[in-house]
Amino acid sequence: MLFIYFVVFVLGLLWGSFCNVCIYRLPSEGNIVTSRSKCRSCNKVIRWFDNIPLISYIILQAKCRNCKININFRYFFVELATAIIFLTIFYLYGTTITTLLLIVLTVFFIIIFFIDLDHFIIPNALTFPLMIIGFVKSFDPNINLNLFPNYVESLIGGVFGYVLIWGIITLYMKIRKKEGMGLGDAKLLAAIGFWFGWYSIPYVIFLSSLSALLVALPSLINKSKSMSTQIPFGPYLIFGTVAYLIFRNYFFLFN
Repeated sequence: MLFIYFVVFVLGLLWGSFCNVCIYRLPSEGNIVTSRSKCRSCNKVIRWFDNIPLISYIILQAKCRNCKININFRYFFVELATAIIFLTIFYLYGTTITTLLLIVLTVFFIIIFFIDLDHFIIPNALTFPLMIIGFVKSFDPNINLNLFPNYVESLIGGVFGYVLIWGIITLYMKIRKKEGMGLGDAKLLAAIGFWFGWYSIPYVIFLSSLSALLVALPSLINKSKSMSTQIPFGPYLIFGTVAYLIFRNYFFLFN
């Protein structure tokens, strides 16, 4: 069993490395499949032995072998975080379709989280496949109905999630005469609705909004930011979804 956990951890590291590739290349529409990794400073191709997840970062002491520029800690963090999340999912659900689905969702969420954090965009290349997978999986007769919705609840959830954010965008535009949120957020919430059903949407929105407010509160108090300051809401939607999944059984006690 220890060997299986080791394999899952290594797979998490490899997928974490792929997440890093997508995070840095998708916003500029770069090739994420065949293009070799290069140093973002000296533009030298990174050799395979300098591109081993976690290990190369430690051996190179977080510096490029060629130009000695510091390597962003995020590369290390994303790889390690992905591996730990893979292990946690496998520990909870074992060798099941639920594990596979949650691992797929993890990869999408990590990529979306950091792209939106850096660029204030959520690419359609990520949200559209996420919507499709979220809806199609609901037709599996052996789906874990304790976690995932049936196809009717999934469809309603997708529509509800999109319309809710679209309505907020439209209302804000009419009142303030400027854009408050992007349609990327609407598509992400639609994907979340497809994955976890319409009943997850109110919880996700509440937890997302609360976490965004708590993070922004110090900046609002010291006036370094205002209520009109643009923030990437995608990471908060992802945080809200994860929090919902962790605490959903407690929420449903009150239903």
